[in-house]
Amino acid sequence: MNRVFEEKSVRALLKSGIAQLRDALVPSYTLAAELLLLHVLGRDRTWMYSHPEEEISLVNAERYSELIRRRAAGEPTQHLTGKQEFWGLEFEVTPDVLIPRPETEHVIEVALDRLAVREVRAGRRQPLGGKGLRIADVGTGSGCIAIALAKALPHATLFAMDISGAALEVARRNAERHGVSDRMLLFQSDLLEDLAIPTPFAANALPYSSPKAIFPCETLPNGDPLDFGVPQPTPRDSPFRFDVIVSNPPYVGRREAATLMREVREHEPEVALYGGEEGYELYADLIAQAARYLLPRGILVLELGHNSLPAVQPLLDTPAWSRVSVTNDLAGIPRVLAAEWL
Repeated sequence: MNRVFEEKSVRALLKSGIAQLRDALVPSYTLAAELLLLHVLGRDRTWMYSHPEEEISLVNAERYSELIRRRAAGEPTQHLTGKQEFWGLEFEVTPDVLIPRPETEHVIEVALDRLAVREVRAGRRQPLGGKGLRIADVGTGSGCIAIALAKALPHATLFAMDISGAALEVARRNAERHGVSDRMLLFQSDLLEDLAIPTPFAANALPYSSPKAIFPCETLPNGDPLDFGVPQPTPRDSPFRFDVIVSNPPYVGRREAATLMREVREHEPEVALYGGEEGYELYADLIAQAARYLLPRGILVLELGHNSLPAVQPLLDTPAWSRVSVTNDLAGIPRVLAAEWL
């Protein structure tokens, strides 16, 4: 076999990519090199390893070389491929949203477990389909939590909110991709604060920034009234009430910025990363707002930073919150805090 052929083979390109990323001290360099080559070739891993001598076109070889160079310079693999798997689903990701992490899947597990237990306590039969449930995802980013819950609860209505309009665009596209846009409303809001004057947008509409995309405030996508039959004590109260509020809020402390991986510090959106100087400052407002918007026996599920539990758990130490629980991730770090509103 001649040298030119070897230099453009699957094996040769992958070997070169792994070596370059290893020399650049890129974490999980073998996986990154594989994913980038699969992205360029449009193939799966089985094909790649069963065709090691397959000749790659010069155009694809150059594309791969450029992606390897960018990854070695610190760009996340997910930004280069434009996707990340989460909860068994593939999500579009861009520099405008936080890259979904495996530990965030615990938020979904806890929410579903809590709902199942609540159904059992109420004497209702399983399985849980989510009929009539209204779930809010605060700080939705790519929409991964809301969409995963929508897939698990095919009759629930999801309210996805984020302070970033660019993030909502990504969430909208992901909702369309996974076929849940007819049950998902998008809101630009600082936590839950801006729901006091609701401006919902249908996830399956035009880009929400267009006036044509504004969804009528009187109805949900399924035609139900937005007031949900809940009395509004004062004009300042939002008509929205939720059965579940989930959130993966910004929880990294700005004082920790220098300790973050370069991929995170330089390429992921600051608004989705930093929760204040210490990292846990947003939780007080989020919990107070959740108390205002949750229905009786409503469930709150929050992802935690690696060291934020001691500062956050006391915020739920009041008679109004019950069944407070903490769930550790696979590394043994307290990752999810959940509670029920009385």
